[in-house]
Amino acid sequence: MDRQFSVTSNAARRIETLIAAEARDGLRMRVEVQGGGCSGFQYQFKFDENIASDDHVFQTNGVAVVVDDTSLDLLNGAELDYVEELIGAFFQVNNPNAASSCGCGTSFSI
Repeated sequence: MDRQFSVTSNAARRIETLIAAEARDGLRMRVEVQGGGCSGFQYQFKFDENIASDDHVFQTNGVAVVVDDTSLDLLNGAELDYVEELIGAFFQVNNPNAASSCGCGTSFSI
């Protein structure tokens, strides 16, 4: 099964800026789905130097985003974006698999 995950150019630019500020070679943004949050699942974003055998790497504008195989099952067809609004700036996952999400945008249910 061919699963997809995309990264907007806004998200790629922000990731590139954050990685440059870390000043460590080989960093990639990792997007994970974990149990918890107010809706059942929650997104987690972190930087990681390692790629496991079950990881999928998605490249956009020279920026690598890593998603593990289990998380990708829940993120298939989703898009990572970086949004700047009056209330703040944040990474946002536009996930077509989410039946509902909470007000904070980091938690969802299937």
